[in-house]
Amino acid sequence: MIWSYDQIMPLAFVLINAELGAENELLNELKKMENIKYVYVLYGAYDLVIKVEAPDNETLKRTISNNIRQLKNVRSTLTMTVIE
Repeated sequence: MIWSYDQIMPLAFVLINAELGAENELLNELKKMENIKYVYVLYGAYDLVIKVEAPDNETLKRTISNNIRQLKNVRSTLTMTVIE
């Protein structure tokens, strides 16, 4: 499938470092959130990766800043925003 940029909603991938042993709890919390399309638990430098898709850039920003980063067991994040 060929993608055109005007077909893509604002999109970001967020890598999360979780508190030790809290990966599954975070997975369950994140799966319930609006605008989160995929959540995967990882082995390596980061514990989870999330695909966030929102109808506009402001909603994308709020989802990451106010919802994901404020969760109790999130130690740190690295956000990669997809650009046009």
